[in-house]
Amino acid sequence: MAAIDFPSEIAALRTTYSTIREVTDVAALQTTIDELSAAASAPDLWDDVEAAQKITSDLSHAQTELDRVLKMGSRIEDLEVLVSMADEAREEHDVATADETDAEAAKELTAIRKQLGELEVRTLLSGEYDQREALMTIRSEAGGVDAADFAEMLLRMYLRWAERNGYGVDVMDTSYAEEAGIKSATVAIHAPYAYGTLSVEQGTHRLVRISPFDNQGRRQTSFAAVEVLPVTEATDHIEIPEQDLRVDVFRSSGPGGQSVNTTDSAVRLTHLPTGVVVSCQNEKSQLQNKAAALRVLQARLLEQARLERQAELDALKTDAGGSWGNQMRSYVLHPYQMVKDLRTEHEEGNTSGVFDGAIDGFLESGIRWRRQGERSAQA
Repeated sequence: MAAIDFPSEIAALRTTYSTIREVTDVAALQTTIDELSAAASAPDLWDDVEAAQKITSDLSHAQTELDRVLKMGSRIEDLEVLVSMADEAREEHDVATADETDAEAAKELTAIRKQLGELEVRTLLSGEYDQREALMTIRSEAGGVDAADFAEMLLRMYLRWAERNGYGVDVMDTSYAEEAGIKSATVAIHAPYAYGTLSVEQGTHRLVRISPFDNQGRRQTSFAAVEVLPVTEATDHIEIPEQDLRVDVFRSSGPGGQSVNTTDSAVRLTHLPTGVVVSCQNEKSQLQNKAAALRVLQARLLEQARLERQAELDALKTDAGGSWGNQMRSYVLHPYQMVKDLRTEHEEGNTSGVFDGAIDGFLESGIRWRRQGERSAQA
């Protein structure tokens, strides 16, 4: 194995880390933490439960973000100490200790590179709503029962990804298919930059496999669609007049139509001017479900307005080349096993790991690909 040029590697790490600190603005982040800590210490904090939860959640996420950045600086310094220890051991002709320390330093170098890459990707999330929490909707498309089953597999994949990262998740609404799987599901991912991170998952996902629902064991191709929206905030000013809404209530249900609620507490909202329909059934009261559904509706109308503004801007531009396209990822389980992003060319052979939530490689490559496209369009 070729010797590692540790001084050059450490210098490169420090350069990348310096850029990350600058973009993150550590001083501003510390100021935010101080302000949130003061707000969290207020004696009347819990008089407004929703506001209190937001303050404590924002504080926790901000502290985590600052710790990630500062600890990375400490790890680079510790790596430098390890390399110095190996050099001292060589000077004392203690070859065994030098080799052992070099191996430890090489292992740490690899780990730091990976985590620095993840931090660097975060700095690329500079869109208008990238720092928001996310609303994700998964829908089955062409492929019958296989598509419904695939949609449920994707839902589990994203829930496992959130669990791996310690992110809170609320399942807002689930519509179960008759035989297996789901027709659709909407979930809220509670984490800073969840929208910016997950927005690269938007599009059509394709699954190729031997269908477990085909008694002849034939290969089946099925499709599911993923939509990702930013969670609205009070400052977004999405006003929805009451006369523009139709409110329907119905009884919540689980798989197979089994009743999970004895009252008509589930709520479906229809925005009459646009025809946008959302529903929510995870809360226990009709009032809570209506409030949650209204937040989803506001998010969809906000995204619709953003897309309209973007379309107007795009109409003023010449063709910059490159398009997101609709079909964005292929999951092949037969005749070979491979998950491949059709935009970035990133691929993984461990399909079971991907469906168990190991999708960070796809997210990172997608964010870099999108940023590169934005830079090309601006050139």
